[in-house]
Amino acid sequence: MSEAEAFYERETQDRFLPTPSTRGPWDADSQHAGPPAALLGLAVERRPGARPDLRVARLTYEIMRPVPIRPLTVAVRVLRSGRSTELVEAVLTPDGGADVMRVTALLLKTAPQSVPEVSPGPQVPGPASAPAKPFFPVPWDRGYHTAMEVRFAAGSFLEPGPAQAWMRMRVPLVAGEEITPLSRVLIAADSGNGVSAELDFHRYVFINTDLTVSMHRHPDGEWVCLDARTMVDGAGIGLAESALHDEKGPLGRSTQSLYVAPRG
Repeated sequence: MSEAEAFYERETQDRFLPTPSTRGPWDADSQHAGPPAALLGLAVERRPGARPDLRVARLTYEIMRPVPIRPLTVAVRVLRSGRSTELVEAVLTPDGGADVMRVTALLLKTAPQSVPEVSPGPQVPGPASAPAKPFFPVPWDRGYHTAMEVRFAAGSFLEPGPAQAWMRMRVPLVAGEEITPLSRVLIAADSGNGVSAELDFHRYVFINTDLTVSMHRHPDGEWVCLDARTMVDGAGIGLAESALHDEKGPLGRSTQSLYVAPRG
């Protein structure tokens, strides 16, 4: 199997081998946070004893340190389980290292058609009318930037300010496994600060140290849109927030706390 065919290969139930498609734009030895975020979300979805009437409503990630491109082990446990809610934790640990990412997921009980649906229709231009625009310069040929298709309804990687970026996975999260709707959201959500950057990435770093994703529904279809904007305080703390959409309309929101500083 070609390494380009997926973000990860599953070695055992809980151990995964990252491919070069996970590589982020800043460090040749580190992953973009989107693929590991999706991998932890998948562990939550497929935890032992998962109840079919529960659905993920919110995930809060702590990104303790860069995720290296080396074998990763996922550990998942249920922190609290009740009649209508469940709280689940999943942790990502590389071989020979300390934990690098942790997620706490809140799941809520669902009962289809039990309440009136209140959800607006499409709010942003769809991906069919959004052009592809260049990624900012990356010094390697393969990585997250080539494994994701990105089209912009507004803004671009190369101009500062708010953006509406449609994103679609070119390859599966795990080789030979079907992509879940939750994975499609999580692998894209961490890109909010990148597509809506307000500062020149040649002069400043703006690193997200966490990620929170809240959803009232899972996406429909392959495309996920980030209607994203970034705010920065002069003391060096920023916030990136994204309204999440699919072609049916809004589906949730994500936020990222940013550490902002001059480069070097």
